[in-house]
Amino acid sequence: MPMLPYSLYTLISLWFLLASSLTLSSNANASDTAMIDLTKPNEYQLWRSTNDNVMGGISQGGVRYDGETSLFSGELSLENNGGFSSANRSIEIAPEMVEVALTFIGDGRTYQMRFASWNNGNRVTYKHEFTTEKGKQQTKTFKLEDFKATFRGRPVYNAPTLIAKDVKQLGVLIADKRAGSFELKLIKIEFQP
Repeated sequence: MPMLPYSLYTLISLWFLLASSLTLSSNANASDTAMIDLTKPNEYQLWRSTNDNVMGGISQGGVRYDGETSLFSGELSLENNGGFSSANRSIEIAPEMVEVALTFIGDGRTYQMRFASWNNGNRVTYKHEFTTEKGKQQTKTFKLEDFKATFRGRPVYNAPTLIAKDVKQLGVLIADKRAGSFELKLIKIEFQP
């Protein structure tokens, strides 16, 4: 086997070292998804809104940065058979996670935490309702297995139990049948084994 020039050998060694470090770095970042810090100024940009206007309603809502938190806010309207506003973001969760803790400051209304997965080519949404106390910081912890499967607001009885490896999106939704403004300050979301 011919000897490689010293500089070429050094370059090849450096390349392998760099490739190994990038692999370790990407694995470290994957575990960082165990917590979403919603106080970061750019986090809100990862969220997408869906309101009842997709069905003829006129509710408005979305997520924006309020200088301290990612604020899910808007105006819920019951006109034209409307009455919901939601926001979601893509996510991958480590498969060993079985609980999620949501820290927030609420407005006294009832919300849903939601996860989306795909089952046999169909999107299935899993929901868990939670109540808020106006102006009070709270942390609510939910087991993934307690989330209920729905499709377009209706229960899906034969859906599999929600597990972390199937989660593709997370979100929040308000549909408490009360017209008026809403405001949910999202602080952090933590996934726990």
